[in-house]
Amino acid sequence: MKKLIAIALISCSAALAQTSADKALSPAEQSIAIAQKEIAKKPGSYFGYNQLAIALSRRARETSDVNFYTQAEDALKKSFELSPNNLEGEKIHVWLLLGRHEFPSALEAAKVVNKKNPDDVLVYGFLVDANAELGNYDDAEKAAQWMLNLRPGNIPGMTRAAYLRELFGDVDGAYDLMQMAYDATVPTEREDRAWIFSQMGHLRFVAGRTDEAENILQQALQIFPGYHYALGNLAKVRISQKRYAEAVTLLEQRFQTASHAENLYDLAEALELSGRTTDAKKAFAEFETKSLAEASRKDNSSRELVFYYADHTHEPARALEIATQEFAWRHDVYTLDAYAWALHVNGEDKEARQQLDKALAVGIRDARLFAHAGEIALKLGDRTSAEKYLHESLSLHSAGSEQARVVLAGLGQTEVKE
Repeated sequence: MKKLIAIALISCSAALAQTSADKALSPAEQSIAIAQKEIAKKPGSYFGYNQLAIALSRRARETSDVNFYTQAEDALKKSFELSPNNLEGEKIHVWLLLGRHEFPSALEAAKVVNKKNPDDVLVYGFLVDANAELGNYDDAEKAAQWMLNLRPGNIPGMTRAAYLRELFGDVDGAYDLMQMAYDATVPTEREDRAWIFSQMGHLRFVAGRTDEAENILQQALQIFPGYHYALGNLAKVRISQKRYAEAVTLLEQRFQTASHAENLYDLAEALELSGRTTDAKKAFAEFETKSLAEASRKDNSSRELVFYYADHTHEPARALEIATQEFAWRHDVYTLDAYAWALHVNGEDKEARQQLDKALAVGIRDARLFAHAGEIALKLGDRTSAEKYLHESLSLHSAGSEQARVVLAGLGQTEVKE
């Protein structure tokens, strides 16, 4: 599950979780139990099935287990049997499409629901999610503004606006919005609070404020022990600190909870950095098998697979094949980066630069994207731009900065230009 799709779940069913007396259960498990009681009490009502679908979707985020989406779809099917085309069910349908990463279908479905109910804040949130994942950033920004206009200070609107601000290069503004969202979240919503803290830690990290990032992520893990989002972000901090063994431990723990191919890729890279070459090769091989098995789905790890073929197995043609497949249906900044890098390792640097320029034009400040832009510019003979991008990457002090450091060292430069 990617970050933006997790945003969709913020505060959607808080009332259910707050009414449960069973504190041993997670918020989503509490919501599931309450929805099941509602269904038992009123088996002929679609309402309980809608609530169950929402709760199961929340559980998917808590555990990163996509099987809960299948269960949610079953609950929604029952809702529609009892009340065909009920509006809440249609909204949940869009939500589940987003969870499955069926972004084109989710966008069309969200537009239909938006026409039926143009004042629904959360439907605008779905429009933000789908448009942002497809790279339609102007439309995503307009939808986010509608959310905040319709209901100023609403939590889903603030978290989405924060994500867009990060993409547009305003990391501090994104952090402020996440802080506001956190302050507005009720204390009983442990998972929501841990998720927001995980994003706040990420934002501090990409801003180069590593100590603050570590502190915030540790707080997220106190709120929700073993939380996979916090573990992944804390591992990035450890890698930037060159504490590779600790990063491996964190990523192993995350993979046990969320056994997705992209998480295995991160673990394999950390194993390689820690010097555990044999274990890294085994993890990479397992990653490739898992990733290829899901490559035909929208919910895939294709971007990681591109970098695996480009940087680890040095199979440029395979990297470009996967990147082209993904680029055919989405143009978000991270897909543009993967596509550009695949073009670069195939010697198509002019086109690579054009694609990466499109990504950077959005405003994003990402160490890996800057490093890639620097290497591509260098290959094209534009040393001035190359040095600018590489120093930008290095100044961010994140895991992606190491690549820029190596290239700059090859150019006889080791200092960051402030």
